[in-house]
Amino acid sequence: MPIRRRRLTLARLTVTAVVALTVLSAQQLTLPNEKDSVHFAVIGDSGTGGSGQRQVAARLTTMRASFPFDIVLMTGDNLYGDEGKSDYASKFELPYKALLDAKVKFYASLGNHDEATQVMYEPFNMGGKKYYTFKPTKASVRFFALDSNYMDKDQLAWLEKELAASQSDWKIMFFHHPLYSSGMHGSAVALREQIEPLFVKYGVDAVFAGHEHFYERIKPQKGIYYFTSGGAAKLRKGDLKPSELTAKGFDSGYHFMLVEVTQTTLHFQTISDQGVTVDSGALPRREQSAKKDQR
Repeated sequence: MPIRRRRLTLARLTVTAVVALTVLSAQQLTLPNEKDSVHFAVIGDSGTGGSGQRQVAARLTTMRASFPFDIVLMTGDNLYGDEGKSDYASKFELPYKALLDAKVKFYASLGNHDEATQVMYEPFNMGGKKYYTFKPTKASVRFFALDSNYMDKDQLAWLEKELAASQSDWKIMFFHHPLYSSGMHGSAVALREQIEPLFVKYGVDAVFAGHEHFYERIKPQKGIYYFTSGGAAKLRKGDLKPSELTAKGFDSGYHFMLVEVTQTTLHFQTISDQGVTVDSGALPRREQSAKKDQR
């Protein structure tokens, strides 16, 4: 082989190796992965049954080998279009089969594209209710799923009652419509006026929403951490218009989130369908009672 051609070949191999190492590095876990912490994933706007959903599902499954989560929060729009038996299979059961087979529990909230009958679908773990709460065993973390499509007085009364009763160190909300957003739909201001005062009053720590087909981490508002994660199967490239609210955003690919909650800190890592970490960090817990939730 001529010297010049050999040099070009070596140069290409070097570039290829550097790119491969960069991608591999991007896929590495940034979370502390402590044994006794709470591990969970977040997906939103996921139910298309298309290639984007399958890519995210495959990447999520791969990451579970190094970050063993047993909970997946779904921020709504769980099934787009028809919702027959075959649709539940193609838009949920098949893409996440490996995780379901591993006994990972998915907890759904309803989006504007979802039928209310989803509450009866057992793998969504909604218990027949549009809004509900649950707490992992031996953890001082309580999750609250809300129906942001229709926030009536009954749901508000339920929410206040549950928040007041919980003594968990961490209170985490998930629902569909973001209270703060720099995207096409914008902030759900009317909803925010209804529920954010309760979040502040009872010490809610973090909120995960969907609806916007991108990722956005909002600068803390009134001491609360807000995330929009609505790109697990739908994507609007260039739709995020960074504003004074935006701490970090990503709208050029599909994504999911991995989250770890320790006694004092919420660690998060947002990963694209290509395995690139697009955001990560560690957020301290708000000052709360040290009592464990005994409910």
